Amino acid sequence: MNPSTALARVLVDELVRGGVRDAVLSPGSRSAPIALALVADPRIRLHVRIDERSAGFLALGLALATNRAVAVVCTSGTAAANLHPAALEASHAGVPLVVLTADRPPELRGIGANQTIDQIGLYAAAPRLAVELGVPEQREGQVRYWRSTIARVLATATRSGDPGPVHVNVAFREPLVPDGDQTWPESLDSDRPQWMEVPTDTVAPPALRDVLGADPPERGAVVVGHGAVDPAAARRLAETLGWPVLSEPTGNARSGPNAVATYPLLLADPTFAAAMRAELVVVVGKPGLSRSLLGWLATAGRQVVVDPRPAWADPVLAAGLVLAAVPTAGPGGRPAAGSRCGSAPARTSSAQEGPTGWLDRWHAADLGARATVDSVLDAEQAVTEPRVARDLVAALPPGAALLLGSSRPIRDVEAYARTRADLAVFGNRGVSGIDGLVSTAVGIALGHDGPTYALLGDLAFLHDHGGLVLGPEEQRPDLVLVVVDNDGGGIFSLLPQAGQPGFERVFGTPHGLDLLAVALATGWPCTVVEGPGDLPGALAGAGPRVVLIRTRREDTAALHRRLQQAVSAALATGSAPR
Repeated sequence: MNPSTALARVLVDELVRGGVRDAVLSPGSRSAPIALALVADPRIRLHVRIDERSAGFLALGLALATNRAVAVVCTSGTAAANLHPAALEASHAGVPLVVLTADRPPELRGIGANQTIDQIGLYAAAPRLAVELGVPEQREGQVRYWRSTIARVLATATRSGDPGPVHVNVAFREPLVPDGDQTWPESLDSDRPQWMEVPTDTVAPPALRDVLGADPPERGAVVVGHGAVDPAAARRLAETLGWPVLSEPTGNARSGPNAVATYPLLLADPTFAAAMRAELVVVVGKPGLSRSLLGWLATAGRQVVVDPRPAWADPVLAAGLVLAAVPTAGPGGRPAAGSRCGSAPARTSSAQEGPTGWLDRWHAADLGARATVDSVLDAEQAVTEPRVARDLVAALPPGAALLLGSSRPIRDVEAYARTRADLAVFGNRGVSGIDGLVSTAVGIALGHDGPTYALLGDLAFLHDHGGLVLGPEEQRPDLVLVVVDNDGGGIFSLLPQAGQPGFERVFGTPHGLDLLAVALATGWPCTVVEGPGDLPGALAGAGPRVVLIRTRREDTAALHRRLQQAVSAALATGSAPR
C-alpha cells in the first residue's frame, strides 16, 4: 500500500473513532487520498461542494446543529485559503471544526511548483491547534503517530470551555490513489475504540449566595447573548431572583415568565433606560446586537459575566467578576434575607418596590410596547421587514431551527418578534459576517432533526449563492430561505452613514438583480410574497425552497423610526416608570 493511501485510511478511521460523523469535501487532486477514504467509509456522512468557502460554512452549520466536530477537506493553494472565513467564525463562536488541507511535500515548496503556497500557519490565530502531519513513509511507527495526532486534534477542537477550529495540514507525495497493494509494515487498525480518551472538564456552577451575597438587589437583570453557555440556567437564575431576562435571539433564552421581548425598543427610550438602571446585571454569553442594550449595560452598578472561554465577552468593559458557569440557587431557591457578602451591593430605592415591583414594571412596559408594535405593523398595507420578522417567528412549527442573517434580520427578530421556547435559533455571530449564510443554513438543516428556516437579506443571499448549488447525489435539506430583497444594504439606512455624499453607491450598493431568477437557476423553487399576510402560507412545503419578499429601503427606515417613536409615546403616556 502506498503511504498516502495508508495515512488517509487511518486518518478517517481515527476521526470516526473520535466522534466525527459528517465531513465536507471540495474536489481536488492533492486531497484525493482523503477523498477516496471518506467516500469508502460508510460511517461518515459525506457532503461534496464545489466551492471551498461554501464547504467551510456548510461544515460550520453541521457542527452547530449536531454539536459535534465536523471535518472539512480541501486541496492545496487558494482552495485552502477559502476556508479562512469559516475558520474565523468557528474560532470566535466556539464551534468545533476540523480543517484538513492537503499540501505538496516539502521538496515542492518554495520553488514555484504549481498550486503551492505556504500553508503552515495559514489561518493565523484562528485555530486552537495547528499541526502538520509529516509526509507519510512506509515504515513502522507511522500509525501510532497518525492516530495520536488526530486524537489530540479532536480533543482540542471539542475541549470543554473553549471549543473551536483546528487545522491539520497533510502533505502527500504521489501516488495519490490506491495501487492495489494492501501490504504495510504494521497493522493499520487499532484495537482501541478510541486512541485517546480526554475527560471533559465540567465546571460546577457556583452557589448564588457565594457570588451575589445573601440578599441580592431587586434591581437586577439577566442579559443573554450569543453563545450562552447555558440558556436554561440563565432563565432559572432570573426566575429565582425575580429579574427580567433580556435575551438576544441566538441566546436562546427568550422564553419563560421573566422574558422581556421588546427591550431594544424600551431601552432606546432615554427616560425608560434611565429610570430602569440596574444595580446588578448578570451577562451570559456575548451581547452585541442593539446599541440601546449595550448603552444600558454600561450604566449598571455592577456586572457579572458568565463565559467559560479564556477570551470572555465584555463589550462594555464593565465586568467586575467573570464566572465559567451560571450561578445556581440550589434547592433553597432565592437566597434569604440576612447577612450579605461584602461584595454584594446594598439595596437602595428598589427596596420600596416590593418583591415583584421591579419585574412588574418591566412586564408592563413590555406589554405596552408589544401592543404598540402590533398596532403599527398590522396597519401597514405593504409587506414590511419588521412584520416579516414578527410573523415568521410566530408561524414556525414547534421544534424548528431558525438561522438569522447577521445584519437587519436578527435585529428585527430581536425587536419585533414574540418570545418562544420551542425554537432553536442560530446565527453566525462570532464575527457577524454575512458570508456563508446560505451554506450555514444548509448545514444546520442537514444536521437538525426537524424543519429549518433562515431569514436573510438580499446581499447575504447573493454573497453565498454558490451555497445553493447541490450536486445530484447530495442530500436535499428541508430548508426555507426567506430572503428580504430591498436591493442593497438596508441596515446602512439606519446608521449615521445615511445621507452622506455617495451613500447609495458605497453603502446602499444596489444590485438590480432578479433574485427569483437566481433561485430558479440553481433549482430551488421560489415563491414571491405579495401581501402582508401571505408569509405563513408561503412557508408550506418540503425540501429546499426560497420565499422572496421585496421591500423598499427608504420605507423600511421610516417604519423603524415610526415604531420607536410610537413605543416612546406609549411609555410616556402610561407604561414608562417614574
